Amino acid sequence: MFAVPALAPSQWILILGLVAVFVGVSLYAIWDALHRDFGSSNAKFGWVQFAVMVPFLGGVAYLIFGRKRGRKL
Repeated sequence: MFAVPALAPSQWILILGLVAVFVGVSLYAIWDALHRDFGSSNAKFGWVQFAVMVPFLGGVAYLIFGRKRGRKL
């Protein structure tokens, strides 16, 4: 059905490392948004939804813009 390309081990490590960074940024943004007070639950839900629907860019946008708006609980 699908053939796995023959890549060198260093290429696999690079690919898996980049995937891990993308997933890590998104998961950290979701976790951090859930542990902050934004004044309304709609703002919190909006940031979490943005980080889930737009995985890497949503997480980066939250870390740049959204984190400043929330107050740490």
